[in-house]
Amino acid sequence: MSGENAGTGVETGQLIQADRASVSARGTDKIVSCDGRGLKGAFWAASQWLKRHIAVVNALNVFPVPDGDTGTNMSLTMAAAMAEVEQTSDTSISAVARAVAQGALMGARGNSGVILSQILRGFAHGLDGKETLSAQDVTAAIQEAYATALRGVIRPVDGTILTVMRDVALAAREAATRSDDLLAIFSALVETAKESTAHTPELLAVLKEAGVVDAGAQGLVYLLEGVVRYMQGESVELDAEVTQSVELKSDLAPGQAGYGYDVQFLIRGEHLNVEEIRQAIDAMGESALVVGDSHMLKVHVHVHDPSLPISYGHRQGSLSDITIENMQEQYQRFVLDPLKTAGAGSSEDVTDVAIVSVAPGEGLSRIFRSMHPATVIVHGGQTMNPSIQELLTAINGATKDKVLVLPNNGNVIPAAQQACALSTKDAYVVPTRSIPQGIGALMAFNYQAGLQENIQHMQESMGAIRTIEMTRAVRSTQVNSLQVAEGNVIGLLDDKLVSAGSDYTQVALEVLAKAMTPQHEIVTIYYGQDATRQEAEALADQIRSSYPQLETEIQYGGQPHYRYILSLE
Repeated sequence: MSGENAGTGVETGQLIQADRASVSARGTDKIVSCDGRGLKGAFWAASQWLKRHIAVVNALNVFPVPDGDTGTNMSLTMAAAMAEVEQTSDTSISAVARAVAQGALMGARGNSGVILSQILRGFAHGLDGKETLSAQDVTAAIQEAYATALRGVIRPVDGTILTVMRDVALAAREAATRSDDLLAIFSALVETAKESTAHTPELLAVLKEAGVVDAGAQGLVYLLEGVVRYMQGESVELDAEVTQSVELKSDLAPGQAGYGYDVQFLIRGEHLNVEEIRQAIDAMGESALVVGDSHMLKVHVHVHDPSLPISYGHRQGSLSDITIENMQEQYQRFVLDPLKTAGAGSSEDVTDVAIVSVAPGEGLSRIFRSMHPATVIVHGGQTMNPSIQELLTAINGATKDKVLVLPNNGNVIPAAQQACALSTKDAYVVPTRSIPQGIGALMAFNYQAGLQENIQHMQESMGAIRTIEMTRAVRSTQVNSLQVAEGNVIGLLDDKLVSAGSDYTQVALEVLAKAMTPQHEIVTIYYGQDATRQEAEALADQIRSSYPQLETEIQYGGQPHYRYILSLE
């Protein structure tokens, strides 16, 4: 291999020290060692190859919800790792690996990002003191990568990225006994990772039922593939054939114009052809939603040219409530500066405890701020899990030395726990898994109680709350023995998919029937950015009619993806 590796800016000659006396069957020199610049280039290629496949990994969510985020979390974690390694001038293998691990730790997002950061941490630990990388070094580092990641998971489950890492570690050990060629070893690791990932549905029933492989495992495959492509001097850009084969609808699949625009408006008219308009809007972009009747329709769609749906809608009737949001700008702001904290409040003497709360919508952020005078909001949630660094910055930036963190999402809990451990403040996680749990926990906060007493009260309070989330299925599948068709309204009860149907009212009532007990007294509807107050009121009326004993409330949440979040307490 010689010349410039496509797109990396790192000469292939810097990657290897070749055994000139031994030429493999490939017709190229064996790669017997790698220096720090080469390792940096390999990590860069891995990061870029994963980035090219974000939409594919996101689409492997077990539930057919429009907010799978494993690919996004892993890619942003790798981006943070590469940003850190750019700051180091030490070109030893150990220094580059340490920088990658440190960047990944601080930038880790969600369960998948945290696990990936642990893999990279173990890999770096296995290379401590090394100047260059040999086949035996790879084997030792990968063994340590698997062991470190395994230690970080309290209850490891077969059929996940950890299973694939275990198989990769075994394959590395075996491959190193056959060859000292790094390319041959990593090529073997890719094949092992692919085979192991394809087998994950046989180990985890929920994957098999949904017809998908483990998303984190598939992300690992792309990372390893990126390394091999770099070693072979191949581009990490997607070719046209691969691009065309990925026929996935995803809010996080940018086209040439980036992530495009979120367009919403109302059409008022006489004798509107609902089905015809729905089909026309759906053909224009993604995440299309057209609801209403022949007199008024609410339209929502993601497009690269916002003039298309606006012009079409204008031809159908009178437009109002037009909203156009640049999702590319929103995404870039999130990646570059995702932490936008609210003021900690002016009631400094009321409490000596600050709250750091993760919230995905403007309305929900306002609710959390209104409930505690020293609240810092970290914007995020599904698809935009905040990193360890962002949470740590929020904790350290709070005006109090005692801090309670409300993740409000099961996928954010690991990053929140790491952030609390890294902070010098007295910081603890109240492990809220949903927005309703976070609000319920904060309602139980007692300004006169101590920190640990408050943690106990808040956990007890959140445990009594049931969460219902409602959205539309992005693909046809079967989950929990429930047949789901693409476009169905689906209802999740405490993260478990339990209902699918044709409209939101039907599904809401079905899920409530499964969740209700005689002890429940209040249901609160948080309506998202794709719903209107009038639509939320109509849903509330149906719930009051079916459950007159419940006190039904409505709050604007503004959350993406989930049209309604219901809290039952």
